[in-house]
Amino acid sequence: MRLPRRPRLLLPVAIALVAIVAAFFLFSGIYTDYLWFDSTNFTSVFTGVLLTKIVLFLVGAVLMVGIAGGNMLLAFRMRPMFGPAMFGGGSGADRYRLALDPHRKLIFIVGMGLLALFSGSSFAGQWETWLKFINGVPFGKQDQLFGMDISFFMFDYPFIRMVLNFLFTAVIISIVLAAITHYLYGGFRLQSPGVHASRAARTHLSVLLGVFVLLKAVAYWIDRYGLVFSDRGFVHGASYTDVNAVLPAKTILAIIALICAALFFAGVVRSGGMIPGVSFGLLVLSAILIGGVYPALVEQFQVKPNQQGKEAQYIERNIEATRQAYNVDKTEVETYNAQADPTKVQANDGDTSVSGVRLLDPALVSSTYEQTQRIRGFYSFGDTLDVDRYPDANGKLIDHVVGVRELTGPPEGQDNWINRHLVYTHGYGFVAAPGNQVDTGGLPAYTAKDMPVSGPLVSQSKLQEPRVYYGEDPGSAQYVIAGGNPNNPQELDYPEIGGTGQKNTTYTGQGGVPVGSFFNRLLFAAKYGEANIVLSGDINDNSKILYVRNPRDRIEQVAPFLTLDGNPYPAVVDGRITWIVDGYTTSNDYPYSQSESLGDMTRDTSSDRRVIAQQPSDKINYIRNSVKATVDAYDGTIKLYGWDTNDPVLKTWSNAFPGIIRPASEMSADLRSHVRYPEDLFKVQRYTLSRYHITNPAAFYSGQDFWNVPNDPTQGTTNVKQPPYYLTTTMPGSKPAFSLTTTFVPRQGPNLAAFMAVDSSGGSEYGRMRILRMPSTVPGPGQAQNAFQSRFAGELNLLGVGASSVRYGNLLTLPYAGGLVYIEPVYIQVAAGGGQEPYPILQRVLVSFGNKIGVKRTLEEALAEVFGGPQNTQQNEQQQQQQEQEQEQTTPSQANAALSSAISNAQKAYQDAQKALQASPPNWDEYGKAQKQLEDALKAIEGANTRQATPAATPSASPTATTPPSSPPATPPASPSASPSPPGNTS
Repeated sequence: MRLPRRPRLLLPVAIALVAIVAAFFLFSGIYTDYLWFDSTNFTSVFTGVLLTKIVLFLVGAVLMVGIAGGNMLLAFRMRPMFGPAMFGGGSGADRYRLALDPHRKLIFIVGMGLLALFSGSSFAGQWETWLKFINGVPFGKQDQLFGMDISFFMFDYPFIRMVLNFLFTAVIISIVLAAITHYLYGGFRLQSPGVHASRAARTHLSVLLGVFVLLKAVAYWIDRYGLVFSDRGFVHGASYTDVNAVLPAKTILAIIALICAALFFAGVVRSGGMIPGVSFGLLVLSAILIGGVYPALVEQFQVKPNQQGKEAQYIERNIEATRQAYNVDKTEVETYNAQADPTKVQANDGDTSVSGVRLLDPALVSSTYEQTQRIRGFYSFGDTLDVDRYPDANGKLIDHVVGVRELTGPPEGQDNWINRHLVYTHGYGFVAAPGNQVDTGGLPAYTAKDMPVSGPLVSQSKLQEPRVYYGEDPGSAQYVIAGGNPNNPQELDYPEIGGTGQKNTTYTGQGGVPVGSFFNRLLFAAKYGEANIVLSGDINDNSKILYVRNPRDRIEQVAPFLTLDGNPYPAVVDGRITWIVDGYTTSNDYPYSQSESLGDMTRDTSSDRRVIAQQPSDKINYIRNSVKATVDAYDGTIKLYGWDTNDPVLKTWSNAFPGIIRPASEMSADLRSHVRYPEDLFKVQRYTLSRYHITNPAAFYSGQDFWNVPNDPTQGTTNVKQPPYYLTTTMPGSKPAFSLTTTFVPRQGPNLAAFMAVDSSGGSEYGRMRILRMPSTVPGPGQAQNAFQSRFAGELNLLGVGASSVRYGNLLTLPYAGGLVYIEPVYIQVAAGGGQEPYPILQRVLVSFGNKIGVKRTLEEALAEVFGGPQNTQQNEQQQQQQEQEQEQTTPSQANAALSSAISNAQKAYQDAQKALQASPPNWDEYGKAQKQLEDALKAIEGANTRQATPAATPSASPTATTPPSSPPATPPASPSASPSPPGNTS
């Protein structure tokens, strides 16, 4: 049945229209990507990667079609002249041939097209392997097994394996397609007895099988070099069995495979299937016996009975290579005879790294920043804040907790296209507070705050551009269109504080793609499926579309060869808010180095809570912090600075994309002052050093001195590692320096095994990594946390009654006074009224040194309690004896009167505190005063309880007054005992 003429004409037109529309959308995606790269001045990356992929796609497609399709056509041309009749009649293949033969050209074209598509795409996906191969630079260091430069294993070996895999795939597909073609067209028949094949079919398949076996011989030879990545032994790298059994076996198998290939080729001139059969059997048998059984026997009967002695040499190679690959070979390990008795040491009052330690926990006070500084509900801060350093009024660098006020989107009920993409376009403001002090209400003492931005840090840092168009949380808008009419600005800059108006602005930055032309607007309308981009009258020649606004995403686009740190951080650099991101070059091809999952090595509390980006689970055995990258928060300008200029991998990528990596000498002094040691690299290195601090093979094999990173003690029973902490630390024999620190505990045992810190100050000592090995007498973080909670359970529980809850901040560990001190801030989290969500307020500071613990409202007071000295201790004992004598002389009636008075005072102080909290905004000064009165009243209650419980000097003392000293009397739910005590000012 034939279609009418008109539908027959419409069908190709419809197909053509669909093809045109599909091509337009494909073009719009590619061209808008080019426009984005052009706006960032990284078009060389876009064109370089795209051209490389196109060339590899074409090469892969042509080679695969040429090999597989050519063999299929050759099999068709070699079909028997008389067809199946030469073998005595037809077979089941005839009906398939009769069905397919009329359409064989179409089937061949479609089949080869699909094969070209898949093979070309697969080959193009290996563009990084190709670029490293042709641009690789030598390491200048040889491996210990083959004496070849490390670059061969890093750059050449992966490419050779890629080519071999491609050829294997092509030959196997060719054998299958050739066999099918010969079968369909009578080249051979599966008949009883045996297989009947024409000479042409037998010759063709023998040659293909010979090529396959020849490739196998090459693969056996190349596999020898892959032994440096073996995981057969005690550690990664070639083991005793690999070197003494597998290596010679691979050489022998390569020779046997060459002989077998020759036998297959001999089948071309000699009829019969005996020679190919013998060669195939020889290959399989030798692979089983020589390649499998022999190494297994050596492993079982030579290595396992004496593994430590046999593997010692190869464990030593692994230790050396692993320490070099993870850049920990220069780590300084020293014994630190930490003193555990505070009465035997003299605390150093001038050690500002402890007296000025950071108490604000970035992971906790983010909600405090959120409630006190977001100003409006459509702004927010990150789930965790960042730690940087800025000078105080005297020019001294102080650890600061910093964040930027980013935009989440329009207010509820106003989320339309214009507001989302044209009005609410950016965040505003840099917020910072010194980490070592709070105000009288227990809140951060902000040095940069509010809208417009104000505070001493603003003038010191000369902040000129507080707007944040590019940030970690750019809101719900996938893109924004900024610029527009400068004479009639419509972009919300910031709401007027205390009023109903707003300040507007117009974007004037260099970043973004111009969308003034109709063509560009049409392309982006197609890209985002949004007709308003074409129809809106608010878009003009000055407008720019801003997208890919997350700093990590932007850097991943322009530097796809880098692995980025999971925690970008903002800094005020040269008067502008700038995101700083650390970039790593990683590989899993460093010979003899231990391969581990990047995700597992960097996992800890912060990554599990997803407050920072999680790393992929890809295996790596080499890492370098090769690049420091910056993204301007206003115009999105991206700059990549080569940080580790000795990294051969970075040099290789610099050859592949010349000009995109700037020398570190171009970094401004202000930028250098904010550079810090990257967090994820440090996590990888501490994971590695938990075992590879041992350099003796015998000690490494026994594993008795292996360490663990302790679980985060502030998270209860959660089996998640404690994160490292940025803080100013004084290592023995050194000056205070901004550092990244962590602790280790033994594999068995809760005590502290070691303390590690790396200099992160950006100066000449940057990257200096030191480990202090501890005596077994120093308690570990878990023990310190348990001691804190059990020792002061009564007092701290008072803080968490009713609407309040206790939150433990980061447990910090520092060398101090010849020993090791633990410092932990304690917060109360209480709803402040006025519809605000609960947020933590600094309440107490816990300090532990050895077995001595102090808890006070300020760090100075807590340190004084721990390091009071013999004289102060004696005075305290005398005062305590005098108080006990006074208590013995107190009558029950006097004690009851004192208790009643103390309860009344506590209730009044509690009511005053609640009124201050429920005010809108909360009156923090009055709250602080009420909290101080409440604390005094609670102490009076406790003292009165003690006097009631103490037996009187006379026999007539009331026997019922037995309330424990640590327990206040029963009170109603609104009792002052449920209220938190006042936060202190920890300057």
